[in-house]
Amino acid sequence: MTTVINKKIDDLMSQYPSLDHIVPFSGANTSTPYLMNDEARHSRKLCQSIEQVIKKCQLQDGMTISFHHAFREGDKVINQVVDVISQMGFKNLTLASSSLLGCNAELIKYIESGVITQIYTSGLRGKLAEAISHGIMANPVHIHSHGGRVKLIQNGEINIDVAFLAVSTADELGNANGVSGKSQCGSLGYAMVDAQFAHHVVLLTEEIVQYPNSPASIRQDQVDYIVKVDEVGDPSKISVGAARITNNPRELMIARYAAEVIEHSGYFQDGFSIQTGSGASSTAATRFLETKMRSKNITASFALGGITASIVDLHEKGLIKTLLDTQSFDGAAGQSLGRNKHHIEISTNGYANPASKGASCDELDIVILSALEVDLNFNVNVLTGSDGVMRGASGGHCDTAAAANLTIIVAPLIRSRIPTVIKQVTTVVTPGESVDVIVTDHGIAVNPTRADIAEKLRAANLPIMTIEALYERAISLTGEPKPITFDDKIVGIVHYRDGSIIDVVRQVQH
Repeated sequence: MTTVINKKIDDLMSQYPSLDHIVPFSGANTSTPYLMNDEARHSRKLCQSIEQVIKKCQLQDGMTISFHHAFREGDKVINQVVDVISQMGFKNLTLASSSLLGCNAELIKYIESGVITQIYTSGLRGKLAEAISHGIMANPVHIHSHGGRVKLIQNGEINIDVAFLAVSTADELGNANGVSGKSQCGSLGYAMVDAQFAHHVVLLTEEIVQYPNSPASIRQDQVDYIVKVDEVGDPSKISVGAARITNNPRELMIARYAAEVIEHSGYFQDGFSIQTGSGASSTAATRFLETKMRSKNITASFALGGITASIVDLHEKGLIKTLLDTQSFDGAAGQSLGRNKHHIEISTNGYANPASKGASCDELDIVILSALEVDLNFNVNVLTGSDGVMRGASGGHCDTAAAANLTIIVAPLIRSRIPTVIKQVTTVVTPGESVDVIVTDHGIAVNPTRADIAEKLRAANLPIMTIEALYERAISLTGEPKPITFDDKIVGIVHYRDGSIIDVVRQVQH
């Protein structure tokens, strides 16, 4: 047969020389040899260890590796994989995790040893953030928003060579999700982007289930290899830190004010849409909306973003019709994603990428977001603390603030004797032009560009103040804060959601 085919190919090429790239047929399974053996058919993607999969992916010095942070402080994968990479002798890698948290402090030693020399991330916390803020890295870390990360990947600034993605279950071909199995993290909205764009996609899972695994957040046609590991994450630690639930009276007061702002804003109508950020007051605001929604007999069309137990509660009571979930902020949200048909998983591309053909945040009426600092021009800092150290995350802050019809920032006026409202924020993450209302425990300030909102809130007898009055109130209680002293060295570059540079972070003086 081969001789006959080759003769026909020769005839074809003699008549059409431009077809010199064609290859003669040489057997039914030449390109799929695993189909000739039943064991190989079922195990061709399965690897015995992280070291083996790294070799199969042909990782090299200078490449880019990525991870997602859906397990937040409970993540068990990032440190483990980087440790193996270090033991294998790789150097000069770019780490492109969707975010980094306190649990990633072990990465400091891999920065010091030269394994990691560049980082792209939405945020930094804990000892790792402190070390980077004090100049441990030769290159500045790049901070991006969730939507902005996708744009940087699409533009090729972040070029992922190998994505290591933690999932709760996967089948032998790589259909995977975060809503089944023991360690459920809920939505894999971040991982879905890496699975789409990375050159090699590796799944790490505790449980390999029968094919086909459904639902498939990550699909079999996106996955190269699968590694079974002992632990991918601790779901109980998803809702700690920034995503914690609060019973603090001051935070609840701010949340109540935020709910009243929503009620009287003009956007609180049947079919409105909403997102709450990860801060305690912003998530708590949903607790106060139920009574208001029932009294006005209205429902929300959808809630977006990081989904919490309180949002799920309103959904299951019929007060929010649809949940669009790019990150599940607690176990209740993850479980809801697995059982409620109108709780829908979306990628960060569909969530907030400004270059997407359709971002859900563009449909938002109301977003409630937190802040570390707000200044007299309504600029917001959610990245650096009052000491200049990076201890927060850009997240979806500037993405949703830019898109929503009503952007509400919630924050206490003072934290530990440090004013939140100041003359000029240390680091601009979200520009003031995207911010409509600042809600504190001492009063509410409305951006002068939104006189329509201010008029409605005054009519409702809410405690409206100018931003300057809030600043004076804060300073009268704390005194003028001493300016932070920085060195000249830039340790962080802050990207706005479109990829442009909105600010830089300088090294904190020792």
